[in-house]
Amino acid sequence: MARFQVFAAALFSAQACASFTPDNLRERRLDNPIIAGYAPTSTVTDHAALDQDQEAMVSAIGLGTEEGLQTALDIYTKGGNSKSYAVLTLIDSAISTAMAKGTAVSGTNESGMTVTGKLYYDVTPDATSITVQYATTDQPLNHVGCRVGGLTSATTDGCFGASGTVTVGETELTYSYDVLTGNQNGRTLNGFSTSAKDKMYMCEKNCPYNEYKAYYDYYKQFDYASQFVTGAISRTQTQFMNNDKDFSDWPIVARGEMAKKASAYMSVYMYVIREFEDAYSDCTSGCIDCNDDPVHAWDEGVAFYTGSLEGSDGSGDGAMLYGLADKRCINFNTCGENGGELSGRAKINYQAFDLFHRGQGYIQTGECDKLPGIIGQITEKMRVPLVQGTLRYAYKVGELNGGEKEKAEGDVFAAAILPVVHACDSSAAATIQENMEYSARTTDAAAVKAAFESVYSCMGITCDDVGGLFNSGTGMDYPGAEACGSGSAAMDSPGYARTGVLAALGSVAGAAAMMAL
Repeated sequence: MARFQVFAAALFSAQACASFTPDNLRERRLDNPIIAGYAPTSTVTDHAALDQDQEAMVSAIGLGTEEGLQTALDIYTKGGNSKSYAVLTLIDSAISTAMAKGTAVSGTNESGMTVTGKLYYDVTPDATSITVQYATTDQPLNHVGCRVGGLTSATTDGCFGASGTVTVGETELTYSYDVLTGNQNGRTLNGFSTSAKDKMYMCEKNCPYNEYKAYYDYYKQFDYASQFVTGAISRTQTQFMNNDKDFSDWPIVARGEMAKKASAYMSVYMYVIREFEDAYSDCTSGCIDCNDDPVHAWDEGVAFYTGSLEGSDGSGDGAMLYGLADKRCINFNTCGENGGELSGRAKINYQAFDLFHRGQGYIQTGECDKLPGIIGQITEKMRVPLVQGTLRYAYKVGELNGGEKEKAEGDVFAAAILPVVHACDSSAAATIQENMEYSARTTDAAAVKAAFESVYSCMGITCDDVGGLFNSGTGMDYPGAEACGSGSAAMDSPGYARTGVLAALGSVAGAAAMMAL
């Protein structure tokens, strides 16, 4: 079969790389905050703030208590920091005409200060309640004044007061509600997984998305990421065809590691790819203004990959995939624009952001047929820290006598990448899974390393990408954990092709994409 993902970056000519200059791009709106050096042309501040939910989850899990785990579950399922809205119960207020989603709403908080928003849904004349999404600002860490959801430390200064009146368009309505239960969130980490079937498998165009299909084919559960998180916290068993988990006897520390890492490295991982795929679908539909569709969806993908905590230059301490790459590059000597450094931005983050900019440029110049190649390469880069994480904890457990925490971390990193390995070689996946199971009696780090290396080219990654597990004490790689070598991934290795890219899949879009590469 053809290689698992679309061809590597080498297939893009230097001329194509050099063609992107500011003159090619739509002028950036000045009120959109920079995301680690990326300039979005649409407003995605509220989207990037989802990483603050992830950060709050990690903090709650860090308490090391059952109560902390339950708080983390509340945040995972209910949110708190992204797409905040209020459900207001109407009191003796007759709605004479229907009101459209997006209609401006204004009211006051408990102190009488103005609070604004817009209708979250259409409202019919017989409605007994309205749902109002709060307005946001361009301040990444203070973008909305009402943050409740599942958070234990709610921010209510920017929420509508418990009772009063709101003006919807030209109509004044009287309402009441419970500030702590009526303020909810339309975007949650759990929602990324529970909506995956409709958004990544059953959607009308270009579905199922190839990366998601690999994960569904492996786990045979559409909401596999949610099952990892909720199962770990609630001590229940998942329902997977492969790598099934029974968390009933896992200790708190192990369950916490599984929950917080599965949230970011499974739920968010796949949704980032979904946004880029959605941008491609919108672009080929000729719909530049739908969402702002392709432009906005692409910006959303970057926002979810990076988050708000990394800051405008990417030097912050984030909780999403960007942050993971920066952490793992320290362990594998793969920091720096060309790798070989032990601090700073990960090489794959440099590469990913170059691809983000290229994709943005292709959308704005209407070169939609070039997006599949860009998305394929982004996906390949995103796999690298998951492989590094698995290798790191295989070595910690197998060679350095790691305990419950390390075993759980190895298990979740492996679970996050096993479907890709399995799509390339089921026997390699079985070797990794058997050694990285939390319940494994022994862990053979060398066997795990060899299994991964046997499918690197199929996965679209290289030995240079992954690097070697570095021992800062000796200034050398750990024995047996050295980088396997260097070079580009082979283009004729076993695996499967990205849906919609290779003509071998029989799609017109695939043939066009091949011609563009």
